[in-house]
Amino acid sequence: MEAPTQYFLWSIFFFTAIAILLRRSSSRNLALPPGPRPLPVLGNLLELGQNPHRSLALLARTHGPVMYLRLGSIYTVVISSPASAKEVLKTKDHSTSARQIPDVMQAVGHHQVSVAWLSPNQSWRYLRTLMKANLFNARSLEATQLLRRRKVQELIEYIKGKNGEIVHVARAAFCTVINLISTTFLSMDMVDIFKSESAQELKDLMSGIMEEAGSPNLSDFFPFLAPIDLQGRRRRFKAYFKKLNDFFDVVMDNRSAGDGGRTNHDLLDVLLQLNREENSKLNRRIIKSLLMDSFVAGSETSSTTVEWAMAELLRRPELMATARDEIATVIGLEREVEESDMSSLPFLQAVLKETLRLHPPVPLLLPRKAEASTEINGYMVPKRSQLLVNVWAIGRDERVWENPDCFVPERFLGGSEIGFDGHHFELLPFGSGRRICPGLPLGVRMVELMLASLLQSFEWGLPDGMKPEDLDLTEKFGLTLVMAAPLKAIASPTKLI
Repeated sequence: MEAPTQYFLWSIFFFTAIAILLRRSSSRNLALPPGPRPLPVLGNLLELGQNPHRSLALLARTHGPVMYLRLGSIYTVVISSPASAKEVLKTKDHSTSARQIPDVMQAVGHHQVSVAWLSPNQSWRYLRTLMKANLFNARSLEATQLLRRRKVQELIEYIKGKNGEIVHVARAAFCTVINLISTTFLSMDMVDIFKSESAQELKDLMSGIMEEAGSPNLSDFFPFLAPIDLQGRRRRFKAYFKKLNDFFDVVMDNRSAGDGGRTNHDLLDVLLQLNREENSKLNRRIIKSLLMDSFVAGSETSSTTVEWAMAELLRRPELMATARDEIATVIGLEREVEESDMSSLPFLQAVLKETLRLHPPVPLLLPRKAEASTEINGYMVPKRSQLLVNVWAIGRDERVWENPDCFVPERFLGGSEIGFDGHHFELLPFGSGRRICPGLPLGVRMVELMLASLLQSFEWGLPDGMKPEDLDLTEKFGLTLVMAAPLKAIASPTKLI
């Protein structure tokens, strides 16, 4: 090798080595994010309270949008601004998109096969591709459009049959969503909307899974306590999980024994056919995991969003009147609302955006974990730190939103382009980046159709002479954020003029 060439190569090697050392030195010199002083052993656990999303938002006012806490033995970074959320969910997505797995998920092994809990590895990429190709693409959504309308028709008939009696809004919405999902996947209704006991039992089961998975658990903060299960969360979660798992086992066993003369094909047929292909990566356990994630997450988030939207409109009757007037003007009262009408209902869409801003279904998103030491907004996030994105706090940030605690759908009118598709980091109810909720397209279609149909078909009021300002909007924290006192309302069929 000639001397000049040798000199050139050694120069490249030398300067590359210097750059790497400087980068490592710079990373080591970056400060940890600010945060409240931790107590011995407990760290900052006592500061979480019953509603961690609110407690963390309050702490962020003092310590900033990138905040460092020690929750027991778990080091946690909390993100509370659009700019820092963009860093985590987009700019540094490849190093921050692993999952911090709750103990209850580990207890049943669901995290090993679930698209929601897997780290972004080859199996995760395969499942995401599978869901996009077979479940949530435009062709599949169009093919199931009539099914969604039929389920909403059943919801309207159920409420008409109440004849002025109290309607449990979340339960009715839950029945509609769960039957849509079960009919799409399994060609069957999972509950009878007209039999409230069976519907409530299944809703309690789904809610229990979400609550145990999302509520603070000592076993997560002190992993050595997990086998003891001091709070009983592992025991309760196993019981809930087993009931649903056993149900899917029965359905799949019956499907394997024969199709019972069915002429239509559902999504379970598609999954089983893929399972039978040579060298298939899809097995029975993964299929049940896909069903579990779709049923639990889809039913809870959609029905909860409808309940919050109706509650906010009942608190502001003038806004409900505006939404109903828009529907009456654009669609009328004689024909039913269709999904194709939604683009012509800007105020209804604004109501949904404002609902999701104030009441994001998953207020802290699913917890992430840093796969490597990472810089976020000038601070060092150590490897293996838990990352929580407080989308509830971002939606209530007065630096971003005017009158952030007020329900003002009009803020999304007048040329506003802000949406919840993951591209606008001030509104992130479904996350962003690679880990954005894969069921977003279906969930939004269903919620919009239900909400528009409920407003078109009925005039709504509160029971027992209750005034709008008396409506209780207290939250109950879990993986999803639900109303602590379920919404009850009176529906009177709309009269044709």
